[in-house]
Amino acid sequence: MEQIHSTDTYRAIAQELAANFAPRAAEWDKSRTYCWQNVAELAEAGIMGMTIPKEYGGKGASYHDAVVVIEEIAKSCTLSARIVVEANMGGISAVMAYGTEAQKRFAAPLVLAGDKPAICITEPEAGSAATEMTTTARRTGDVYVLNGRKHWITGGGVSRLHLIFARVLDEDGEDQGIGGYIVHCDPDNGVEPEGFRVAGREHTLGLCGMPEAELVFEDLVVEDDMVLLPPSGFRRGFADLMNAYNSQRVGAGTIAMGVAAGALEHAKRYLKERHQFGRPLAEFQGLQWMLADMDAGVHASRLMLHEAARSRGPDGSIFPDIMMAARAKAFASETAIKVVNDALQMFGARGYGDKEPLERMYRDVRMFTIGGGTAQILKTQVAGQLLGIKTPQTRDGYAKLAARAGE
Repeated sequence: MEQIHSTDTYRAIAQELAANFAPRAAEWDKSRTYCWQNVAELAEAGIMGMTIPKEYGGKGASYHDAVVVIEEIAKSCTLSARIVVEANMGGISAVMAYGTEAQKRFAAPLVLAGDKPAICITEPEAGSAATEMTTTARRTGDVYVLNGRKHWITGGGVSRLHLIFARVLDEDGEDQGIGGYIVHCDPDNGVEPEGFRVAGREHTLGLCGMPEAELVFEDLVVEDDMVLLPPSGFRRGFADLMNAYNSQRVGAGTIAMGVAAGALEHAKRYLKERHQFGRPLAEFQGLQWMLADMDAGVHASRLMLHEAARSRGPDGSIFPDIMMAARAKAFASETAIKVVNDALQMFGARGYGDKEPLERMYRDVRMFTIGGGTAQILKTQVAGQLLGIKTPQTRDGYAKLAARAGE
């Protein structure tokens, strides 16, 4: 009989993995190398694709279970936690929610075996304004031909499964909306689709072992059966596909919170170990107050993220509520930067050097107010929900909104 894990069992598995990952984390960072060894251990433990339904080989774990795992792993290795998020939320959850039976059975084994899917949305001129993407997918007979450029694609060059978002054109060149296209690229095993090219890699401040790549598509042919099409079609389907990002945002926020929780543990240890002026740092009230604030920030973030992970959108979808996800990710990511910064401050010069993990954790956590939706964009979403209005960002958007309100 298949073993069904409880949340506590998942936590114990994650803690054991994290203990193995901790000594390696600095090396992945310094060498800017993807952590294939960690990935193999994650896959063997059943963490890669743990949220995939059982009928497709996964554990059928909840997003809340995944959040518990992500926090524990992030305490030791941000890179590995990032991989766990992408293997259980975002792109793979979109395929599991909206894909055909054939698409699900194609994607699931790749992730379960250790692949971190890549979500290909961002372009040089389309970041937060994702709908301004210029990559096109032109219908030609029974296939689509993709042309365009994506950048800051997390996992580009190591990911095998790609969910590429492109503006759909019919055979007459008419805009049909935005669609998702599943593309498999695995050069190590002879799968090299013509017209798919990794054009370069960004040099990043943190998460140095995770490639952030530029991808170029030049007449890339995608068969009709690899189009990920929600029931609402191309015109409205992009919004459905982006709902999958709510789960990814919860995961990203959890990484930030997990890094902060790890920094808090290091700070507690150091305050007891380090002596100055003839007594341990733990006896200094100023540092005690800093520690209490750090703990409150981590705890509040955890509560928000767990609430979001357990939530469901108002449409009854499997994805977390958009407001809860946005609020939790924005708060957790900003709070984590402060917590890790305060921990580093407690360590003084030692924290600034690489003998302790704080400097790496500080660099890693900085990206989570940017990637997966900036803190400012997420706060705009939250404000719109609170006020019950759409919050357009285009120059004439508010003018149109005001004109409609005055009618």
